Amino acid sequence: MSFSHDYRSQTAATGWNAQAGALDAGLRAYMLRVYNWMASGLLLTGIVAYAVAFTGLRSLFFQLAPTAGGLALRPSLLGGLAMIAPLGFVLVMSFGVNRLSRQAAQGLFWAFCATMGASMASIFLVYTGVSVVRVFLVTACTFAATSLWGYTTKANLLRFSSFLMMGLFGLVIAGLVNIFLKSSALYFVYSIVGVLIFTAFSAFDAQRIRVTYPQYAAYEGPDEAAKRSVYDALSLYMNFINLFQFLLQFMGVRNSSD
Repeated sequence: MSFSHDYRSQTAATGWNAQAGALDAGLRAYMLRVYNWMASGLLLTGIVAYAVAFTGLRSLFFQLAPTAGGLALRPSLLGGLAMIAPLGFVLVMSFGVNRLSRQAAQGLFWAFCATMGASMASIFLVYTGVSVVRVFLVTACTFAATSLWGYTTKANLLRFSSFLMMGLFGLVIAGLVNIFLKSSALYFVYSIVGVLIFTAFSAFDAQRIRVTYPQYAAYEGPDEAAKRSVYDALSLYMNFINLFQFLLQFMGVRNSSD
């Protein structure tokens, strides 16, 4: 009787360990897929931004316009559309999360990243190339450190979800208000808060992906998991891009001709 009980206990423990091991392996593979999507998107954004800034494409997105200090490059109609187009892609992906196929979600992700590159081409015209590279490396190190901490920490970061969302909405409102106020003090505070919020989001989203993976893995098929990895990559991508832009405002060195 005792032998039978011990045997059943050992069998149950072995089965549980095998299931936990499979779940851990699946999580690692899923996280690798998410970060590969994110890194590929960043690479595409950088390539497009550089191409628009330094090839014949520049004339399509920027044109010389008279200013108080003389002629200066300003976005053309196409350049203006490129600046607002990413918002459209995000809205389509957000509202279509339950209707889009895996292929559609992936295609929209690539289109979004390419459009982001066109909208960010101006950073190569405003800031020196050396400072852009330096800020990118600082952003990459900051993002990697906070993501790793968020993924491994035992602290429950998910309880700060509402605070982060309120901070994000406040950041958007402050940015819109300062378009009209043009206050340098408000702009400085706005930039600091932006760095803090998207640094926090980098840790938050890494933990969110880890914690929610077992819940989805229990019932999702391969296609649904692949589509969700694109959406998770999009969240991380946007954290990185926003963190990079806010850090660039602090650390970027403007071109002397700007």
